Amino acid sequence: MKKKKIWIVDDDAIYQIIIDKLIKKSEMFSDKASFKNGQEAINALNNVLNDEELLPDIILLDVNMPVMDGWEFMEEMKGVNSKINKKIAIYIVSSSIAPEDKTKSKTFEIFDYISKPISVDDIKSIAEK
Repeated sequence: MKKKKIWIVDDDAIYQIIIDKLIKKSEMFSDKASFKNGQEAINALNNVLNDEELLPDIILLDVNMPVMDGWEFMEEMKGVNSKINKKIAIYIVSSSIAPEDKTKSKTFEIFDYISKPISVDDIKSIAEK
């Protein structure tokens, strides 16, 4: 299986450290980038739109973040998706247990809603899909 590129969009510094270790432990990814909010990630996507090799295969997205939250990010992705030929698998990874968040996630092109904490098995499962 070809190793994939993964982007993490989450403002929680501790989660960023943990997910980084899980990604390394899974040995299933060739590249990882991290962003503290949706705006940083959208800016990065816009910078690599014309180079499919630099686009992520997977994005793990938090819902609650400053500047641009996960839902605002997903709204912006509608415009980005129309400019690229690559399907990016987006997973919501959140500590939110609010039923409305899970319901709202179904209104976007999201592969799954995963509750934190995430495990190395979750990471491997995501990479294999």
